[in-house]
Amino acid sequence: MNVYDFDKTIYDGDSTADFYLFSLRRHKKILLLAPSLIGAFLKFYAFHHGTKTDFKQVMYRFLGYVDMKKDLPDFWEKHEEKIKAFYKKQQRKDDVIISASPEFLLAPICQKLGIQYLMASRVNPETGVYDGINCHGKEKVRRFYEVFPDGVIDNFYSDSHSDDPLAEISKRAFIVKKEVHKNWHEV
Repeated sequence: MNVYDFDKTIYDGDSTADFYLFSLRRHKKILLLAPSLIGAFLKFYAFHHGTKTDFKQVMYRFLGYVDMKKDLPDFWEKHEEKIKAFYKKQQRKDDVIISASPEFLLAPICQKLGIQYLMASRVNPETGVYDGINCHGKEKVRRFYEVFPDGVIDNFYSDSHSDDPLAEISKRAFIVKKEVHKNWHEV
């Protein structure tokens, strides 16, 4: 089976950031959350306090202003074009997507593309609160083996060495930059 990260790997950009900006354009009240978001950003990225999950939960407060039934389908109608051509050419039925992005955000596009296996961060789409930890780094490996106890990854694709844990358990691993992928150990 082939396993893929999502953002900047098969999707050209960061889907969470894109959904945030899409939502902000539709729901200006999200701007009221700017002070808490800036504070959380500084706390985590500048002062290295707290976890990435803590930061993201503050950011996801914007979901309280979103009309998920309307906004999410509209978002993917506009952003589906950002699924990279290389992925569409090599897509297989047993592909697995493992991403730190929220599961609720990726599920609609995975379903539309016919991707059966999605493992992503479990985030409440109404409150932004995590159920568990961010699906990142070693957590991706844990989640993979939770679903596929004897699973073997033939090819793994990601844009980042933060996914070294998944690359290490794969027969072959590739770093993706735009539409090009190179051997993991050459980059």
